[in-house]
Amino acid sequence: MTEKTDFAYFAAGCFWGVEAAFRQLKGVKATVAGYQGGSAQNPTYQDVCSGQTGHAEVVQVEFDPTVISYEDLLEAFWQSHDPTTLNRQGPDVGTQYRSAIFYRTEEQKTIAEKSKEAQGKRGIFRRPVVTEISPALDFYPAEDYHQQYLEKRGLASCHI
Repeated sequence: MTEKTDFAYFAAGCFWGVEAAFRQLKGVKATVAGYQGGSAQNPTYQDVCSGQTGHAEVVQVEFDPTVISYEDLLEAFWQSHDPTTLNRQGPDVGTQYRSAIFYRTEEQKTIAEKSKEAQGKRGIFRRPVVTEISPALDFYPAEDYHQQYLEKRGLASCHI
């Protein structure tokens, strides 16, 4: 029996905490911290932090859609950060820390847009949701030392 997996890409501030949050979800098979949404090819952490590449710190989430839905992943995404702050999460400031959903398919795009709209209507946030919804283009894995950063150091979370 072969497992079918799918991929989702989320930016919600520093990827260390975002990756740790998604790794805890049943149905998530793997996560990779990386960069997406910019113009440079093969950016490094230093490149992204310069603010010159346009990349966001993202987490690639490989999941089993028979166990966890894309909608459920979006719910975890909304709960993991403040989607009303532009280019900022907690003390982290810069375009690389923006709130973004990078969709792979038109179906993911539609679901993400409806989910964002629902967040705005819930009345939970005092400010408008500014989360970017863009196509997932090139994903670049971050350097090895960023992968499962908190887990490797025995830390539960950072900004979440």
